Amino acid sequence: MATTTSRERVTKARRNKRNKGDNRQGRGEQLRKGVDPSDKDAEQFVEIDPKGRYGRYKDLLGVGSVKKVYRAFDQEDGIEAAWNQIKLGMFFDDEAMMMRTFNETWLLREMSHENILECYNVVWLDEEHDTLNFITEVCTSGSLRDYREKHRRVSLKAMKKWSRQILKGLEYLYTHEPCIIHRDIKCNNIFINGNTGEVKIGDFGLSAVVDNSHVAHTVLGTPAFMAPELYDEHYTEVVDIYAFGLCVLELVTMEIPYNECDTTVKIYKKVSSGARPQAMKR
Repeated sequence: MATTTSRERVTKARRNKRNKGDNRQGRGEQLRKGVDPSDKDAEQFVEIDPKGRYGRYKDLLGVGSVKKVYRAFDQEDGIEAAWNQIKLGMFFDDEAMMMRTFNETWLLREMSHENILECYNVVWLDEEHDTLNFITEVCTSGSLRDYREKHRRVSLKAMKKWSRQILKGLEYLYTHEPCIIHRDIKCNNIFINGNTGEVKIGDFGLSAVVDNSHVAHTVLGTPAFMAPELYDEHYTEVVDIYAFGLCVLELVTMEIPYNECDTTVKIYKKVSSGARPQAMKR
């Protein structure tokens, strides 16, 4: 989680960036960053991690509100990975956002389950570019939403298999010590390996770690997937189960819940009044 020490490190990184005056980059520096000008056929790394194990390509796998995810390669094990990069300057003066940013990296490193996206215990601050970076496993077929849109003829049997895996991942979060409420369960934050059908929950940037009461209070999430009690600022992990149900609805109907609403206010009014999404009538 974000601490005073973490904030001081970020401050130091920004100061070092301002004071950095030597921009010379010879062949040795290019090689250090995974760029070999003499190898014209190889796909070049844009950058590598400080220990020289992981290289980042320019290909984007996904983009969030504060995070970009790039295709990467583990040179030691010879496998592809996901390079998560957060631009710290976007919210340096936003303490809450800074907390949530470090919260995600801390949570991922603490967890270990077949249906939770794995973090490879490689986290570092890039002082030159003012970014927080961490490496996770990559799900080859992207998010469950993109996968479902690509493959339109899917049996109920397959969707049940995906659903069971999501529930197993959620069960792990709720029996974890301490308990974790994801708070942003949606098909965009669930990932799949299409060649195996393996499903994993990811994107823990809005998650909450709660005590034995399992109660949280902050209003966070994606409006169409937020349970009514979330708006009341007093809720438990049950809000994730509500969102899971809407994920299943999306998988079956191929329609995002409350898609008929064109504003967040309209979604809130429907949810708070108990009105069901139109997709349920399909």
